[in-house]
Amino acid sequence: MVSEAMSAVVVSVGPGHTLRQAAQKMAERGVGSAVILDPDAAGPGMIAERDIVRAVSKGLDLDSELVGDHMARDTVVAVPNWPLEQAAQMMLRGRCRHLVVVDGSEVVGVVSIRDIVAAWEPIAIAMHEVGASA
Repeated sequence: MVSEAMSAVVVSVGPGHTLRQAAQKMAERGVGSAVILDPDAAGPGMIAERDIVRAVSKGLDLDSELVGDHMARDTVVAVPNWPLEQAAQMMLRGRCRHLVVVDGSEVVGVVSIRDIVAAWEPIAIAMHEVGASA
């Protein structure tokens, strides 16, 4: 389930933060994305490492560019009781590597593709060991 794989450590920033501020918060926590909480938006947004890399590649000033101008506005959300397969399918459909996990209207975590792979790893190892001993 998503609740077992997700990280409850959520880095959040507002749309008025600069890209540098978002990058610094993400680096401090060792995460690849930040949730954008905007009281004027319908739901949470997200900014990921790749959004910041795109800005850098365009030569944009990270100290003046705002998160709100670079964030994903069509953020895909998950709920804690989803199976991991469903979260992985939503990532594929949404072409994203992170899902914001919500419980009602509250952000409770973030699940990344890395989290899903890490949760599946022990199962894959056990299946391999069973297959090797057969």
